[in-house]
Amino acid sequence: MYSSLAFHPACPTESLSLIPLVAGLAVREAIGDLAGVRVALRWPNDLMLDAGKVGGIIVEAGDGPVVVGVGVNIAWVSPMEGATALDAATDLSVPCGDLARGWVERFLDRMERFPDEWGSAEYRRACDTIGRAVAYAGGAGRAVGISDDGSLLVETPNGVVAVRSGEVRLHDVTSLPTNRRD
Repeated sequence: MYSSLAFHPACPTESLSLIPLVAGLAVREAIGDLAGVRVALRWPNDLMLDAGKVGGIIVEAGDGPVVVGVGVNIAWVSPMEGATALDAATDLSVPCGDLARGWVERFLDRMERFPDEWGSAEYRRACDTIGRAVAYAGGAGRAVGISDDGSLLVETPNGVVAVRSGEVRLHDVTSLPTNRRD
């Protein structure tokens, strides 16, 4: 299922970086309601199910409307390594139109309260990146939280770093630097 929503958010420009996280919460809720399974959110834009990527979110913002794109694997006979589909976790049939309508309705509902109540505590609970070793363009460390502005907080040997954008990969914990002095 691929769907996009174009809209003009009524929020400050500095809050736009939260939109992928809000969309993740909306898609997660829709999948839970329709398929009876809970997906985890991998910061900032992946939807995970049983350690496989079941979907993703992309947001484009410029001078015009903001466009939120969502893709969810509904059914996949032989998924590639690291991927999965909803049909692997549930016997329920999930119509694409229902899922598209479901995430959009939930997203727009959340955007009515945005940015003050974007769901930061809910996102932190759903985020499977927290507590894991990660690598990013500036280094590596352990993801320890999500800030109120949506940044991934990464503990490094030099302190906590706020990663605001860019690719973040799960990292082999044995190769991480440590700031512990045993």
